[in-house]
Order: sequence, then structure tokens, then C-alpha cells
Amino acid sequence: MTEVRSHAASRAAGEAAQHYRTALATGRATLDADELARLLAAADLHTTTAPADAIELSIRVHATREFGLVLSAGAGGLDGALDPANFARDRAAVHAAVELTDGEDFLERFRRTIAWQRITALAARRGVQPPDAALARLFEAALQLAAGGLPDAPGAQAALQELALDCACDGEAVRVVAARCSVGAPPPLRVARPIHKIDRLLHPERIGIVGASASGMNFGRIILRNLLGSGCAPERLCVIRPGGGEIDGVACIENLAAIEGKLDLLIVAVAADAVYPLVDEIIAAGTVEAVMLIPGGLGETAKSRAPAADLAARINAAHACGDGGPIFLGANCLGVVSHPGRYDSWFIPLERLPKPQKAPERRAVMLSQSGAFMITRLSHNPWLDPRYMIAMGNQTDLTHGDLLSWFAAREDVDSIGIYVEGFRDLDGLAFARAVRRAVLAGKQVVVYKSGRSEAGQAGVMGHTASIAGDPVLFASVLAQAGATVTDDVEVFDDLFYMAGTLHAKRIGGDRLAAASGAGFEAVSAADAIVGETFSMRMAALSADTVGRIEAVLAEKKLAALVEVRNPLDMNPGADDDAHVRITAAMIEDPEVDAVVVGLDPTAPMVRALEQSRLRPGYDLSDPESTVHTLPPLVARTDKPIVAVVDAGRLYDAMAAGLMDRGVCVFRNVARGTRALVRHVEARLDAERIRRHFGQS
Repeated sequence: MTEVRSHAASRAAGEAAQHYRTALATGRATLDADELARLLAAADLHTTTAPADAIELSIRVHATREFGLVLSAGAGGLDGALDPANFARDRAAVHAAVELTDGEDFLERFRRTIAWQRITALAARRGVQPPDAALARLFEAALQLAAGGLPDAPGAQAALQELALDCACDGEAVRVVAARCSVGAPPPLRVARPIHKIDRLLHPERIGIVGASASGMNFGRIILRNLLGSGCAPERLCVIRPGGGEIDGVACIENLAAIEGKLDLLIVAVAADAVYPLVDEIIAAGTVEAVMLIPGGLGETAKSRAPAADLAARINAAHACGDGGPIFLGANCLGVVSHPGRYDSWFIPLERLPKPQKAPERRAVMLSQSGAFMITRLSHNPWLDPRYMIAMGNQTDLTHGDLLSWFAAREDVDSIGIYVEGFRDLDGLAFARAVRRAVLAGKQVVVYKSGRSEAGQAGVMGHTASIAGDPVLFASVLAQAGATVTDDVEVFDDLFYMAGTLHAKRIGGDRLAAASGAGFEAVSAADAIVGETFSMRMAALSADTVGRIEAVLAEKKLAALVEVRNPLDMNPGADDDAHVRITAAMIEDPEVDAVVVGLDPTAPMVRALEQSRLRPGYDLSDPESTVHTLPPLVARTDKPIVAVVDAGRLYDAMAAGLMDRGVCVFRNVARGTRALVRHVEARLDAERIRRHFGQS
């Protein structure tokens, strides 16, 4: 944005703010016709009559509970009144947080809609160019007027509730034909949490526990055992318990006031009704930097909502005093696993969920409102092995936005997977800002959103006292910020796993090559390249690549059986060496951006068994097995390779061996290809965001 344009935008926002304040000061929630005309004129907009046979558009800036002001655009008129469920993703309308977009950027999103398709079709019929510049200016004008009514602006006296522009396009020009505007009082804001203390939460030197039983195996005692079992030395720990002595070799301290110095972290595992007075004691004592509230039932039932809200208000008030007081994670919180912090505070016994004990290889984080979500994900795929796994619970204090903001600045994190049930008021905006900062820093953010159905939203409220919100708007706003969003658990697993394994690979474009000795796999890969809003395309192999593949097939005596094409059915007679060399030829082709290769474990020529009775030594232990020869190729290329081991438990060892050596492995070719398509879409979109906002 040029300096002149920035000045004009600032002037428009200032005039808009004055109109909003005036209306509210005179007891009106809506602007009258004269005020509305002057408001639009401040952004160089005017209403006029709609031309005949025009495409109707709806452009709105509207206040949302979680994201603040959101710009939306899509079909107007009768089409705009249809249920969005009748349309595929981003077809009815697109949305963006006002402060995270501009006119040109939002136009890029708008091009996904049915309304845009109709505009371009009408322009083509009339032999004119689509009105890109006019639409971008219109979006920019709406954003300028929105900037005068941001709900969290410092010292704001009025907040914009809705600015609706009914527009019409004849294929060449866009006109505003009607407008409406309403305002309201700014919402109350929470005190900023001292999020720098998250470092104490995740890398504590001194940890205390309240609620560990000396005689039984309650949650507190299990947590104590897990802390010790995960490598915490007893001298790092203490149990807050009257009577002194020790539990499991850990010293007991009479009460919080008796703590010398400060605890970095206090884990609270007591009954829910005991939490309320204990939190007041923690705040008053001033001896704790971070607190983990394990108990459930705080704010998740009708009876507990009022006292839980009062508790949150007291914690919030403490943040306005001194150094900000302690931060609180939870309640209804499973706990934290922090490999860098050398501790595991989950209350699941280690024997029930063997977690990897090696140093983590994934520069990843998993944040989740549901502890069970993390447990099941890790149980299904231990190769995720994030550096940090944090169960957030019901966000009594620390929020999604707080934690993601902290991790967005971490240099030791590349990918972040998040399970969201709902946001606190305006925390969706803080979260979207953090997503954008993470993406600009080169990270990938994968989000799973629950509560898309009415029944699911009711379950969310009962689980962590969250308000689920509109899932369509949620997905659109966060995708525009730069996140990859899904409401499917398996898709989340695939995308988060792929984000970790392929993060260091370069995404140069959308051209895919696929090969397999199983013909159906080659075809399935080609069929799976079409996504909802983005598709890859099958690459045209270069003459050099075709020659290299033909030479391999001739050497393996398969030339008479195979015609080189993409996708390539290389015949079940292809051995490990053929698979790897053909993959190398494809990935080294400058016309190819990524490769999916089916490794055909059931084929007799492939060394895929742990032990072969028919051909002793012709198995995974053979240095010529794909398990040993494919990883070096994956390591040396800067392009993504996805390997497929589509077979049953007999071939788990083959898949595990490849994954242990850094290969991205899927057990189904269509699932792996679909995940790659979403991954490539997200990476290309993130690169577009970095270019557009000046941080390429």
C-alpha cells in the first residue's frame, strides 16, 4: 500500500469512527440515510441503481464473537438466501478477519466463489475483462470503513456491528445499490495474560503437585509417577501436603507459604470444589509462576458455570497486578508432555500408552482442548512424536491464541497441530493473528475443528465449556490466515504427519508423477489429485526421464510389458531396485514437483517381509531392500516423495522401517495422494501469503 493510499485509508477509518461514535452517543444502533451516505463517501463509495441482468453480490463486514470484524463476500439476492450447505467449501462465500487481509488478497479468495464464476462468465459473454480492479477497490473500501470500528481498538468508544453492501455487477462494472450499517458498544476485554511465563510452564526446573495420595493411586499420584518415569529427578519435585514426609521419594511441603523461592509449575489434581479456594491461595501466596488445573467440572455443567466464570474473573484481575501473577492451564486438563522440559504430567499411566522414549525428531507441537484426542492420535501414529503436547482443557486462563502466539515465535518448531472445540471471546482473532505470524515465519499450522453439527456443538459445551461457533466461517477465516483446516480426524492425522515429514522439502508447483507395480494404485493416484478447492496435475515426463525409465525396464526384462507414461504401471515383476530407480528418474525430472510411489509389498520380487521362508535373506534385512535404498533418495532430494505400503499387518515392519528412516509413508495410495494435494495447496498458499505481505 502506497503512502498516499495509506493516508486515504486512515482518513476514511477516522471519519467512519466519528460516524459510529455519533450514532451510539445519540442512542441509535443504526446510521440514518444521510449518515450512511457520508460514511460511504468517506471511502469513495456511492449507491446507484442496479443495471439490468446484473449478477447480485453481497459484501458484508460483520462482528463475530470469536474473530471480531470479518469481511465476507459471496452470492447475493436469492442465491445468497440459500443454505451454504448446498455449496462446496468456499463456493457460497469466503471470509477473512478484517485486519489480516486487503483488497487484492481478498479478491484472490473471492475467485473461489460461485458469484465470481458468474461474473467471469457474463464478462466473457459480453467480450470484456472481469472487473478485478473494481472488486479489489470495493473490498478495500469496506476494510477502510471497518478499521474505524474495530472491537478491540485501544480507547474505542463504538464498535461496528455490521456494514452490508448489496452490489450488482454487469460483467464490467460493480455498483453498490443498497447499504446498511449498525453499531454497538465495544465488548469488555480480558487483561492480557503474561504469556512469557509459558516458558516456565513448558521448561520448569521446580515442579510442585497438589493432590498426590500417599496411600492410593489417584490422579495426583499417577502424575507424580509419570513425572519420575519421564526423567524428572526427585529433587526437581515437591508434593504440597500437610504432615511432611515424602511420597515415592519426593519431599512433601506443608503448604504454599512454606515454599522457598518460587515454583516454576504447580500441578493441581484435587476435586473440582477444592479448586476455587486453592486458586485464591495460589494467587495470594505469589510463589508459583505457572499452574496446571487437572480437575474437570469447572464451567462444564449448568451448576458450575457461574462459579467458574467468577474464578476466571479473579485470575484475570490478578494479571493486572505486579508481574501479572501466575498463568493457569486448564481446567479439565490432561496435562503436558514436554520433551525439551524433560517431563510428562499426563495422568494416563505410562503402561497404558507407551510413548516414544527417544529424543523427539519432529520439530512439532500438538495443542488440544481434548487430552483424549492427543492420546489417540499418538497411539495410532507414534511417528508424530511432537516436542510438546499440551492439553488445554476449558481455557479458564490460557487460550488457544496465547499458546499459538508463543509457539509462533519458537525457532525450534516447524509444524503445529491443533484440536479446537471453541474460542473465548475475540480469541479467534488472536489465534488467526498467531496463525499468520507462524506462516510468515515459515511454519505450518494444521487445525482440526470439532462441533460442526448441532449435536456436536452441544457435546463441545459439555466437554470443555466452549462455544463452537460457525464451522464454515471458522474454516474460511483461518484458511485465509494461512492454516490448513479440516473437520475430519483422519485427514488431520495425515496432514499433521505430512507437515512434519515434508516440511524441509521444496514445493515448486503442482505437477505430480506416480508409479506402482500395481496398476490400480497408479490409476488411484491419478484419480485422487482433484481436491475441493485445489487440484494437482499429472506431469508430462521429459524425454530424458522416459529414456531413463525405459532403460530400467529393459534391464529388468519388463520393457515388452510396460509403456512409459504418467501414471506408470511398472508391472508386478519390478523389484526393489526398479522401484527406487524409477522414483529417482521421476523426482529428478525438472517437470515433476512431487512423486507418489506404490512399493507393492505383496509382489514376489520385492523384499518386504521380516523373514522369507521361500527365499531366506530376501527380506527387509537385505541391504537391497527398499527399506534401505529408498531413504537415501528421499534424504538427498529437495522434492517430496510419498511412499505407499498398501498391505496388511504382515507388512507393518516394512512401513515402520521406512518411517523410522524419515520416509513419508501411507498405507493407502488414494489417502496419501489426497493428503499430498492438501499439503501442496497449503504450502503454495503460504508462499503466496509471504509474497503478498512482504516476507517471502
